[in-house]
Amino acid sequence: MSRYQPATQPTFYFIGVTTAKSSIMRVFPAWARHLGLKDAVLKGIDFPLHAEPGAYREAVAFIKNDPLSLGALVTTHKIDLFNAARDMFDVIDPHALLMHETSCLSKRDGKLICHAKDPISSGLAIDGFVPEGHFARTGAEVLSMGAGGSTIAITWHLMQEKRGADVPSRIVVTNRSQPRLDELKHIHAAMAPRVKIDYVLADRPELNDAAMAALKPGSLVINATGLGKDAPGSPITDAGIFPEQAIAWDLNYRGDLVFLDQARRQEAARGLQVEDGWTYFLHGWTQVIAEVFDIDIPTSGPSFDEISRIAIEAAKG
Repeated sequence: MSRYQPATQPTFYFIGVTTAKSSIMRVFPAWARHLGLKDAVLKGIDFPLHAEPGAYREAVAFIKNDPLSLGALVTTHKIDLFNAARDMFDVIDPHALLMHETSCLSKRDGKLICHAKDPISSGLAIDGFVPEGHFARTGAEVLSMGAGGSTIAITWHLMQEKRGADVPSRIVVTNRSQPRLDELKHIHAAMAPRVKIDYVLADRPELNDAAMAALKPGSLVINATGLGKDAPGSPITDAGIFPEQAIAWDLNYRGDLVFLDQARRQEAARGLQVEDGWTYFLHGWTQVIAEVFDIDIPTSGPSFDEISRIAIEAAKG
C-alpha cells in the first residue's frame, strides 16, 4: 500500500527530514488565512538524508498525478530528489537546470514544473543584511561550509555580473565528502565564475577552523551544513576563531544552533555581525508559496513585514 493518500483539499507538501518540528506547520495556516488561500493545507513528507532514489520518485509521481496535490517545497533533499526524478518533470526552470537541484515543485496546465528558488530567496536574505558595497569596500571573502543546494545558490548570487565590483575576493567551499565538492565544481564551471573558488575537503571540524582562520577581515562565514538542525552539532569546534568584523550566518533558525552560539560568544571581542536563518526561512517559503498557488507575495516593505510578524506570532504557538 502506498504511503500517500489522495488529497481531499488543496494540499501543499513540505519534503524534508524532520518536518513536524518546523515552525512552518504552525505558520502556514496563519499565512493561508492572510493570503486568502481558503482551505489549503500543508503536509510534511520526511525522508532520511540521501534516501533511496525510488523513495523520491514515488513522492514526485504521487504529487504529479494527484489532482488536489498542488506542489511542494523541498529542503535538504534538493539535489538528491532532482537527480532521482529529473525525467519526471515536464518543465525544468533555468536555475534548476544550471544547479542540478529543486526546491519547489508546482503545476500549471497539467504540467509538473521543477524550480530552484534558492538563488532568489538566498539573494534576498543576503542583500537584506550584507551592506551594499561590502565586498568591494573590504575585499572580504566567503566561506560556505557545506556543498549542498544552499551553497550553490548563495555562490551563484554573489558572483552575478550585475553586482559589478561588489563580489567576494575569494570563495571557499568546504564539505565532508569529496563527491559533493566535485559536483559543485562542475556546476560552478557552468556558471563561468569571475571569482576564485577553492574547494576544501573538511571531514573533521578542525579543518573548517583552519579554513576560517585563513579568511580576511570582514568575511562572510556560512553554516550551510544542516548541522544544528538536521543533525546535532556545528561544522567548527569551540576553538575556531572567526575573522575580525566577520559576518557569521547560520542558515538554521531552529534546532540546537551550536554554530550560532559559537559566533555569539565571539561577537563582542571580534566585532562580529551574527545572523540566523529566519529571513532566509521567510523568503524561502514565500517564494515557493507564491509559485505553487500562483499569487504575488511582496519581498520587502510593510506587506512583507506583516508576513514576518504573522509568522513570529504563529511560531510561538
